[in-house]
Formats: sequence, C-alpha cells, structure tokens
Amino acid sequence: MEKRKKIGITGQNGFVGTHLKNTLRLFSEEFETIDFRREWFGDEVYLDSFVKQCDVVVHLAALNRHNDPQTIYQSNVDMVLKLVGAFERTTSTPHVVISSSTQEEKDNMYGKSKKEGRELLEKWSKTSGASFTGMVIPNVFGPFGHPFYNSVVATFCYQISRGETPRLDVDGNLKLIYVTELVAEILKAIRQQTNDPAYLVDHTAEATVSEILGILNRFKSEYHDKGNIPILKNTFEFNLFNTYRCFMDLENYFPRKFKKNSDPRGTFVELARLGIGGQVSFSTTVPGITRGNHFHTRKIERFAVIKGKALIQLRRVDTNTILDFFLDGEEPGYVDMPVWYTHNIKNIGEEELITVFWINEPYDPNDPDTYFVNV
Repeated sequence: MEKRKKIGITGQNGFVGTHLKNTLRLFSEEFETIDFRREWFGDEVYLDSFVKQCDVVVHLAALNRHNDPQTIYQSNVDMVLKLVGAFERTTSTPHVVISSSTQEEKDNMYGKSKKEGRELLEKWSKTSGASFTGMVIPNVFGPFGHPFYNSVVATFCYQISRGETPRLDVDGNLKLIYVTELVAEILKAIRQQTNDPAYLVDHTAEATVSEILGILNRFKSEYHDKGNIPILKNTFEFNLFNTYRCFMDLENYFPRKFKKNSDPRGTFVELARLGIGGQVSFSTTVPGITRGNHFHTRKIERFAVIKGKALIQLRRVDTNTILDFFLDGEEPGYVDMPVWYTHNIKNIGEEELITVFWINEPYDPNDPDTYFVNV
C-alpha cells in the first residue's frame, strides 16, 4: 500500500480550509491531515514540529479585513516569514501550496501582502529545491463562508435568508469560483506535485453583483417562501443555490408543513414543485429503525413524512450541534438536507413510517456523492 501523504493546512478552520480538510477526510486512504493551530505562528517549537511532519503544507491562513490596512499587510507577510523560518530551521522541504488572490494587481494592502508572501515562498523553494505551487485565485464563494468577511455572496445569503435587504454599493463584475471547485484544484496540485510559482486558477463563473442579488432574491421567493425547488439554469446557479441553503436558519425553518387537501375520497398532498428533475422514491420503516446517517456534497434532497412519526436529525460535518426535527404524518411535512450535513431519519412511533424522498439526480453507483457518517 502506498504511503499516505501528510497534509498540513494553515487556516484549517477558515472558509476554504474547512472545505479542504473535510474533503481530504473523504480520501483517508490517500491523505492524512496534520493538525494546525493559528497560535503556533507565535511558537517556534510547535511550528517547527508541525512542518517536520508534513509532506505538503497548504498555506491558507490570512487576515482579509481590518480597520488598519497596514495590519493586514504585516500580519500576512509575517505568517509567511515564520513558515519560511520554520522550514529553514528544520531543513524541511515539503511541497508548499499557497492561496494568493487576483487582488495581487490591485492597489490595496491585502493584495500586496498576498503577492509578497507568494514571492517569498517562491524564493525559498528555489533555494531549497522544494516544490511550490503559488495559486492566484479569483473570488471564492460557497457554503459556510463568513458574512461581511469572506465574500459578497456570503453576506447576501446571510441577509436575504433572514429577511434583510442587502445594500448594493458598487455593481462590479465578479469572476468567481465555487469552493468545491477550488478544493479540486488544490487536490490536483497536491497529487501532481505541481511546481508553478504563479498558478493562475481560472474562474468558473462571472456575474455582476446585481445579477447575484437577483438570483438570490429569486431563491428567497421560490424556495424559502414557497418551498419550490427553483429552476437552476447552469452550474453557477446550482452552486449558488446550495450555498444559499446552508445560510438559512435551519432550526427555525424546518420542518415545513404540507397543505392537506381532503374530501370524502381521502386526501391529496403536493410534495414538491420542481424547476428541475430528479428521482422520487419512498420507504417504509418499522418502529425503532433508523435510516441514513450519510451526507452529500452536491445533491439537493427532501424527506417528506406522510405516515407515522419520525425524528429527522441533521449535523453539519465537523461540528457537534445536532438539529432535531419531529414530523408526524397527521400533519405531513418535510425537511430538506443541506450539503455537508449528515442526516438520518428514525421511526419513533408505534406504526409503520412512510417517507417520500426526492433527490435532484438519480443514484449512480460510480459517483454516488454519499458519504456515511453517523449523525
């Protein structure tokens, strides 16, 4: 068996770092993650120990915003200098991947700091003979970004999902990449040991700020307010929709109750109005049994209970908070599964539980996008 690569991620709890760390765990036979804590930048003993363990160091830690631009510059450059110092003290030569930004060419201290950091690591790599990938990255968006910090998409999703009205200051044109697509680029660079000090990562979407706002407002109207799965015209809208869903206040949104239409013949309940296709199925579950305990990274899924009593549980991967939703077929309702949330459903009643499932793509055993983790 080939030796697993040991990957250390500075900024492992940040936006991109969280997604990279969790994705690496899906390939546990190929990669081993080495834990990192930000305070180790201030402790040479811990920092030296960290770099000595790593086959690859992915440097994502950075200060994006601060009232004092000089603090941003100094902080980001200092972190690179401390990494280089640790490499030199320990004579370690891991493959280093750094996330820089297309803001390198803009007249701001953040862009200047990222460019200088990339060039410092390039100089070290040439002297040491280590592989170095200096990624120059466009605007990144996706689930679990920090509003008012990481991106305008995160800010808009947070505000719109809470009924707030975002302010449009400058309607600029943005070149964007979805965080999952960026992680795929990083994994590609790690696997191929790419040696490129100015690795320009292509954007996968382009939109104005007002266009993004318009799409998100449509999601609010169609999905959030009406419960409809909206028309998703392209991959960008699909990724934007999964991003929006993860910013919703799930605990106070689900479960949603269906409208039951009754007459002497019985009842009729509409489960979903779909702007996209997919697969519909149902299950019966005997009392006391739990189904699921898995998560998806891209799929859109709905659980609708139409008979019996159920407990649906959700837990965002890499967190400990469990959300409990109780449903009863006497008042049919549904819960949708956000990406990166492991989920299950348990029959907590005394009769058979009947659940209808809708998912936006049929099951493909060669690409299931289904990862088993207990809630």
